[in-house]
Amino acid sequence: MTDVTPTPFGTFETAGPAVSRTAALPEPVAAALAAWPAEAGPVDAVLLVDSDPDKADTAVFCETYDVRPEVSANCVVVAAKRGQEVTLAACVVLATTKLDVNRAVRKHFGARKASFAPMDDAVAATGMEYGGITPVGLPPEWPLLIDARVTATPHVLIGSGARRGKLIVPGAALAALPNAEVITDLAV
Repeated sequence: MTDVTPTPFGTFETAGPAVSRTAALPEPVAAALAAWPAEAGPVDAVLLVDSDPDKADTAVFCETYDVRPEVSANCVVVAAKRGQEVTLAACVVLATTKLDVNRAVRKHFGARKASFAPMDDAVAATGMEYGGITPVGLPPEWPLLIDARVTATPHVLIGSGARRGKLIVPGAALAALPNAEVITDLAV
């Protein structure tokens, strides 16, 4: 990336429509951008910003690139167990909140137990890098739970599928992704 498209927040050396920069993205994310749902709005509104992979963790990223934590969102892979059946799902919450795995997630799936999925399982199932997992390009059968505060945020910063780079997406657009369900109080 060599140019800078204006971003709604942050200070980035390079930024632009993610759909025109798919070579910098993992295959599942690039494929999801190519099949972007019309109800999510224009795909060009999804921006890819370049960043140092060593500064990908939320707090360090926000400080380095002048991004308020209130507009940063985390995508967390969870495993919900009911009997012998395990459901993998993704949950998106603002970085200023904490995913309510033990109550909200467990109750939503009617599970006996819900927990964060093991890192190796999350990486293998998504085809994305740990620390960069994004709701854009998840396995098609996965439920996607999104805290209502995320979709109420005009633009959110989320992973790009890789530790290098992040996506800036209109919060409401995430609700139109496959299998997305907006949940009030998914996070505390």
